[in-house]
Amino acid sequence: MALTYASYLKLDEILALQEPRSDGPEHDELLFIVIHQVYELWFKQILHEVDFLAAALRKGEGARAHHTLKRVLTILKVLVHQVDILETMTPLEFLSFRDRLESGSGFQSFQFRETEFALGYKHAEALSRYPEGSAHRARLARRLEAPTLWDAFLHWLAQRGHALPAGTLDRDVTQAVTPHAALQDLLVRLYRSDTEARAVCERLVDLDEGLLEWRYRHVRMVERTIGARTGTGGSSGAAYLRGTLDQRLFPDLWEIRTRL
Repeated sequence: MALTYASYLKLDEILALQEPRSDGPEHDELLFIVIHQVYELWFKQILHEVDFLAAALRKGEGARAHHTLKRVLTILKVLVHQVDILETMTPLEFLSFRDRLESGSGFQSFQFRETEFALGYKHAEALSRYPEGSAHRARLARRLEAPTLWDAFLHWLAQRGHALPAGTLDRDVTQAVTPHAALQDLLVRLYRSDTEARAVCERLVDLDEGLLEWRYRHVRMVERTIGARTGTGGSSGAAYLRGTLDQRLFPDLWEIRTRL
């Protein structure tokens, strides 16, 4: 059989994956499923791009890394705009099928946790949310042990001849990136002397800000839809999400702002 648009994209399989659980079913449950399945597809693409980006940096390909960063930033804008679609669903429309979600929650998205880990926000306790021996926990464990995008960026700077402070290139990659005063001194100097490195730094800040923008819109959407109710996955709902708004993936790039 000749390859077709539908067979190449596996459309029959994809379109069979939206299975509402509510009676009727409730009209808005399909929207809820589609939006979250699309989110997971974009998370898959972001992970694909971030791995490619880190490899480009380690190979010294600054221009390719810059281009890939722009692609990830564009995807993040799409994620933010998808919140607009979710917000067309009123609280009563969501409550009409919310009980059918049982313990299921976006809080459990292993791909989003992988994305956090890949970008540098490591928190080992996240593994405990997934069953021992499960494939999802194994994926997160591999990401926990792997170098982050920030580590690839630091190696790229070293390749460009910048003398990085001791310990930065062999830091414990299972830990979240934390501010480093001596590294900030270097970043301030390269902002004034290395145009290409400065451009990549600014795109990393854009990436950090883009993820924060998505977190912010997500919080407001949850508050608008369920108020102060507990999240379906056992989290505190909006209260938990608000606590993520102060997270910075690349704290050193924020700390140097007042010194530039």
